[in-house]
Amino acid sequence: MGKDLKGKELGIGICQRKDGLYTARFTDKLGKRRQRYFQKLQECRQWLADAQFDDKQTNVLQGENQTADAWYYYWIDNIKGDNIRFNTRRNYNERYEKNIKPFIGDMLLKEIKPLHCQSVLNQMASRYSNSVIEQTRLVMRMMFDSAVENELLAKNPVTKSVKCTSGRKAKAMRALTIKEQKLFLETIKGTSTYNQYALLLQTGLRTGEMIGLRWSDVDFEKRVLHIRRTMEYRHSTGEWKIGDPKTKNSVRDVPLTQEAVNILKNQKEKLISLDIRTTEFLDHVFLCKTGTPIKNSTYDSILFYYCDKAGIERFSMHVLRHTFATRCIEGGMRPKTLQMILGHSNIGVTMNLYVHVTDEEKVKEVRSIEKKLKII
Repeated sequence: MGKDLKGKELGIGICQRKDGLYTARFTDKLGKRRQRYFQKLQECRQWLADAQFDDKQTNVLQGENQTADAWYYYWIDNIKGDNIRFNTRRNYNERYEKNIKPFIGDMLLKEIKPLHCQSVLNQMASRYSNSVIEQTRLVMRMMFDSAVENELLAKNPVTKSVKCTSGRKAKAMRALTIKEQKLFLETIKGTSTYNQYALLLQTGLRTGEMIGLRWSDVDFEKRVLHIRRTMEYRHSTGEWKIGDPKTKNSVRDVPLTQEAVNILKNQKEKLISLDIRTTEFLDHVFLCKTGTPIKNSTYDSILFYYCDKAGIERFSMHVLRHTFATRCIEGGMRPKTLQMILGHSNIGVTMNLYVHVTDEEKVKEVRSIEKKLKII
């Protein structure tokens, strides 16, 4: 946000120089910085508005001299558009801005070779995990695949030889031990967010799914939750965003344990006692005393406080989901059933990411089959 010589805000892209001239500047679709100077502020604002409008109307698909910058921003806004979730778009933008743009952003598409793409990945090796490096490769491959489809490139420079270099190993997924889980629940008993944390340990819901839960989704008679949406607070816009669950498999029905039913009934009574009169979120299950949902980030902050109070290692909200999955497997639930309850797209995700078999469980399983293993 630029300012004039008196410190008054002039708007994005406009400022006043010491000699009194007003400056307007922006970066166009080709990644080229455009700038003009004016005696009058109104003329400066008019030029900037007209130039940006003309730039938006210019078809980036016309002409051969397209930079990686120009193509990426066109691809993410116009080709991917609304077909990707907010978090996915944010992750793509982060990978492009932090890792791809500094190396090849100013290069022409037709000049980008596999060695340039490999350089992008190589510089990430010592600072990023393998999963983040792989995501960076994915972003490059997809944007260049689209450029090939639109005949801006003859072939994709992200070839099979462009491989993810050895990055840092991702931190192992964590699940609470039974002892930790009991201590955690005892510590938060009677607090304003007990029902939320306890329900996640009984259902394995994602945080956004829990926040977006409505009473119309709760079937007490059949003891099931209908997961139909996710909800998160956007700090950038200061508003709540309601969207579809993470994948098509995430639209699911989750059976309720008796403990989960008790938690929800307790929550219903709690809301009645609060005498909430705002109507916007009236059907939502979890609200604070002001009648609005609790922000996603706030749940993590409160969680850290309770971890410190309980004297256990801090963990994120997603660990509650991991813990639910682990208890299910320890209790004998079939992995395929767990996959459906968690809403995973394939069984591999369930087994590789969410199931933590303890040493005690391994010993128990081997002892249960040792007679079968003894042949002579």
